[in-house]
Amino acid sequence: MAGMDTELEQMLADIGPRLRSLRRDRGMTLEELAAASGISISALSRLESGKRRPTLDLLVPLCRVHRVALDQLVGAPATGDPRVHLTPQRRRNGSVVIALTHYPGRVQVFKQVIGPRTPKLVTHAGYEWLYVLAGDLRLILGEREVVLRPGEVAEFDTGEPHWFGPAGDHPVEILHLFGPQGERADVRAHLK
Repeated sequence: MAGMDTELEQMLADIGPRLRSLRRDRGMTLEELAAASGISISALSRLESGKRRPTLDLLVPLCRVHRVALDQLVGAPATGDPRVHLTPQRRRNGSVVIALTHYPGRVQVFKQVIGPRTPKLVTHAGYEWLYVLAGDLRLILGEREVVLRPGEVAEFDTGEPHWFGPAGDHPVEILHLFGPQGERADVRAHLK
């Protein structure tokens, strides 16, 4: 297990410098941070310089002050695997795709920003689930067409000809779940 230990040590070692840059980005002194977090100046100083090991009782108040999530501070994505980094992939048509999960053969989750594009219906095996975060999503499903607003969901079998993209000239931002047929999301929101 030596490999895991060095990985963990490296992850912990990265926290100090990250805390220091967070504090500097916000223009805070150690004194101000100590007052806001309830952690002593000496403890903060030793934490930032890597002389003190980061523990939860130190990190949780600091996350609260800096308004960052603990997993952002630790640098591990939500999957808990520190080697997976969320890398946005840009596509030619101005859309951006960020894979939020990496489970081969299982339901994949993407955050997608889609730029205006011409509808072109496609079919493939699988099951799709779309949740609109921002903007309006135009979805064409066979003969039907619908516009989904933020907070609305569509779920469909991708064996049916389909296309989705922005309803207007502005990009739309969605969460996009795609899985093999039979692995449906447990959400039962259907197109009317």
